[in-house]
Amino acid sequence: MSAISILGVRFDARSTGQSADQILDWARAGEARYACFSNAHSVVEALDDPSFADALNRADLNLPDGMSIVREMRARGGDQPDRVYGPDTMLEVARRAAGDAVPVALYGSSPEVIDRLRRRLPLRAPGLRIVEAISPPFRPLSPEEDEADVQRLRDSGARIVFVGLGCPRQERWCADHADRIGAVCLGVGAAFDFHAGLLRQAPAVLQQAGLEWAFRLAMEPRRLWRRYSRVVPRFVLSTARERVLQPSPSLT
Repeated sequence: MSAISILGVRFDARSTGQSADQILDWARAGEARYACFSNAHSVVEALDDPSFADALNRADLNLPDGMSIVREMRARGGDQPDRVYGPDTMLEVARRAAGDAVPVALYGSSPEVIDRLRRRLPLRAPGLRIVEAISPPFRPLSPEEDEADVQRLRDSGARIVFVGLGCPRQERWCADHADRIGAVCLGVGAAFDFHAGLLRQAPAVLQQAGLEWAFRLAMEPRRLWRRYSRVVPRFVLSTARERVLQPSPSLT
């Protein structure tokens, strides 16, 4: 499988099905791995923070979560069939985990979201075993608190940990904790709110048009307007400049 570099961030060319297959293979084998679902926001964050870029590039899979990334991959010679959307992949992985009796855990978000997700996700993935669910405080944890959470996740026997802490916190957490927990950690972000039924997903036509950001901005203008006013123009201009300066495909 090929990978494409976009503004210094590696993206792996995979379909949603291929990604889910790989994640389940790792989980069944008891491996410690982590995967990120990255978009234009992730790339702009990585431009400003080399340590975050390193967390993405060290991931066992860094997948194209947004259509803007998919288009850039194709423009650079990549054979990327579609976006590997975090919420869709989380549900696909959950269904396959249920079928294979692979236990999973939830880490992140608020107690309300975690409680609703713990009840609702098995309805969409019948037979899913959620063996642990932790909502950490929205602040840096002390070393003792962090170690207690790691121990809970290890003791639970979870082979997959869905992580919903938001970008860039969740990707850093996965990079720092996958080996300590000994499981496959997936940074899926807003998937927690979507599958808990607390946030509407953009219609499919807007997702395919690369306009999910506009839909989410309309839903949460106060929280997101600063992010998108910074991310969208910078990503468009930076990627256009890179393609002019490096016209040959960046396949690996």
